[in-house]
Amino acid sequence: MGDRGPAQKGAKKVNYVRLGLIGIAGLVALSVVGGSFYTVDQRKRVVLLTNGAVVGEADPGLHWKLPFVQSAVSISVESHRVEFDKMEAYSRDQQPAVMKLSVLYHVPTDRVSEVYSRFTSTANLEDRVVEPKVLEQSKNVFGQFDAVTAVQERVRLNAQMAGAIHEAIGGMNAPIVIEAVQIEDIQFSPEYMRSIEQRMQASVEVDRLKQNALREKVQAEIVGTKAGAEANAIRQRAQAEADATKLRGDAEASAIRARAEALGSNPGLVALTQAERWDGKLPTTMVPGATMPMMNVGK
Repeated sequence: MGDRGPAQKGAKKVNYVRLGLIGIAGLVALSVVGGSFYTVDQRKRVVLLTNGAVVGEADPGLHWKLPFVQSAVSISVESHRVEFDKMEAYSRDQQPAVMKLSVLYHVPTDRVSEVYSRFTSTANLEDRVVEPKVLEQSKNVFGQFDAVTAVQERVRLNAQMAGAIHEAIGGMNAPIVIEAVQIEDIQFSPEYMRSIEQRMQASVEVDRLKQNALREKVQAEIVGTKAGAEANAIRQRAQAEADATKLRGDAEASAIRARAEALGSNPGLVALTQAERWDGKLPTTMVPGATMPMMNVGK
């Protein structure tokens, strides 16, 4: 019995060692199997490394790699939004302002290896390319606008700022595409904002007065035109009446002249006219000294 005890203990140790080796082998096998493939999401691309060196890229799907030798680094190619809060800048008329800006960008699918080689990650890309150029160009462009113009022509300010940022980042040949730049907010001091509001109200009032003056001028022109038309109508009516009176007078004068000429050329016409108009009765009363109308019947 005493001889079997150490033998049993030795056998148990061997079994433990064997189990340990089996466990280690299993872990190694799992590591080999698990490290021999990888999947790529649709919104990403993978940079494949062999001993730390870039050897290729992988598109979405299932891919194989050499365990322990190769590794896969994911680079996002979807759109990223970067916000810049409380950006301080000065307008052309030296008014301090605080801006909020947002930039939308993505990494081109054919330049993911360059992102890893130059920046390692998109976070470093933002820190070393996007942020410095956005801060620089936004201040430069904002400094070309007066404070009032920046408020009133914000669309033009946004367009010029976006163009400057595009050009600056493009000049670095960075593996990035700027999709959009948007000015979210511009804040001046409360006192200056009140002064801007007062100036805008004054400008609106001036425009209103100009419109009223123009409207009154047009109305006066309409009244003058109408009065002129009425005066012309009155003159035309008076002229027509004068012409008609003249025509009637000319006609009457012509008739009188014609009658006088007829009487002058035929003196008996008067006696004939009297005879034609006499009713055959003598006057019943006579004024003393008056002559009796008589007809010459002997001729």
